[in-house]
Amino acid sequence: MIRRMLRPAMQNCYASKFFWTAISTAFTCALTACAVGPDYQRPNIATPAAFKEAGDWKPAAPADAADRGRWWQVFADSVLDELEAQVAVSNPTLAADEAAYRQAKALVSISRAAYFPTLGATASASRSRAGFGNNSSGAVIGKTGSDISDSFNTELEASWVPDLWGKVRRTVESSIASAQASAADLANAQLSLQSTLATDYFQLRVIDEEKRLYDATIEGYQRSYQLTQNQYAAGVASQADVITAQTQLQSTQAAAIDLGTQRAQYEHAIAVLIGKPPAEFSIAPLPFNPTLPQIPLALPADLLQRRPDIAAQERTIAAANAQIGVAIAAYYPDLTLSAAAGFASSQLAHWIEAPYRVWSLGPQLAATIFDGGARAGQVASARATYDQNVALYRQTVLVALQSVEDQLAALRVLGEEQGVQDAATRASMLAVTLTLNQYQAGTIDYSSVVAAQVTALNNQRSQLSVTGNRLIASVALIEALGGGWNAADLPPTP
Repeated sequence: MIRRMLRPAMQNCYASKFFWTAISTAFTCALTACAVGPDYQRPNIATPAAFKEAGDWKPAAPADAADRGRWWQVFADSVLDELEAQVAVSNPTLAADEAAYRQAKALVSISRAAYFPTLGATASASRSRAGFGNNSSGAVIGKTGSDISDSFNTELEASWVPDLWGKVRRTVESSIASAQASAADLANAQLSLQSTLATDYFQLRVIDEEKRLYDATIEGYQRSYQLTQNQYAAGVASQADVITAQTQLQSTQAAAIDLGTQRAQYEHAIAVLIGKPPAEFSIAPLPFNPTLPQIPLALPADLLQRRPDIAAQERTIAAANAQIGVAIAAYYPDLTLSAAAGFASSQLAHWIEAPYRVWSLGPQLAATIFDGGARAGQVASARATYDQNVALYRQTVLVALQSVEDQLAALRVLGEEQGVQDAATRASMLAVTLTLNQYQAGTIDYSSVVAAQVTALNNQRSQLSVTGNRLIASVALIEALGGGWNAADLPPTP
């Protein structure tokens, strides 16, 4: 009798011991087993020792990147500083990229959740009645209230799938790398918007300077027009001279008015970049004295750490590499450890009582024996995705190197052009003064004056254009160098 009474307790003890032994074994395996699939190694990218177009360019010093992010301050323009500060706060496109980054971070938490057991609880109550029927003697049964039965159940369930083959670890690796890639994409989007705003701003300021040039030129043309009228009244000039001066004056006035369309478009574009309706935003014309910055130049190899688009592509490779391990882990069986405990009773009053306890526990091993090549295809697909991202990474690096070389060449050529253009502008202005004096002396006709004035105006416009192009090329070079960003700014890998 005593042995029969102790047998259930002994079986309960043995079952519990087996269960916890299985859990301990699985947990030990999960901690010590190596994750299947290749461990990530950054692809080797060959970069030149120096930029071909660098020449005697100033190399970057460690202190040059001390204040990261606010790269536009090198232009010493307070209005630009104020506008750039609003891009990160108000731009809708940047807000969307920031939300995408938060989504990628949330996916990391979702992936990590697979490390832990899941715990659930259920409770149910039901009433049932047996169906009618005939017994062997033909009598009807099941008509009495005693055929109605109640059932009350409550249960707490736990299950855990140990990460024996590193599938969860590889998934978490992939999620973390994807989140870091999203963070780099966010930084790259911000840098691109900041660069676009600076470019639009400088183009708007060049148009303002061109408008001032036109206004000063129009004043000069008005004096020339008055001069020809006086000469015509005195009988020393022809009516053709008067008409020519009038035509020149009015065509220049029309060209000055046409600048308004371009300025309005740049102003509207800046408004959108800082997240404001164009109707609520304006930039007042101001005297423009641009500062051409001295930009420290990084080495080609430094671009791998300083450009966010390169960092984003490299992190995408790491995520793809981890997915290879996830695909390989599908070849191995999954071990599930589960346990459940609760109460089951047919009487509500005695529902939660010791005699009505129920429990179950045990491991389950599940493996796919035949899948028609699906897992092999998934592994091949993961490897192909990895190879694709490696190729894209190399292409991104090449394009980055090209961008730096392009802007270095542009700044070098534009610097040479600026010197020649300045000299040409001075010479053309002197020619205007000389021809006007000669016309007043009656030694030349007015067509010579017009030609000299047109040449002077074109040279002054070209001078402004070269200055604007140098500013835009400087912005593009800073962007090509990463704008002071560094891969160390990425969220760390736990």
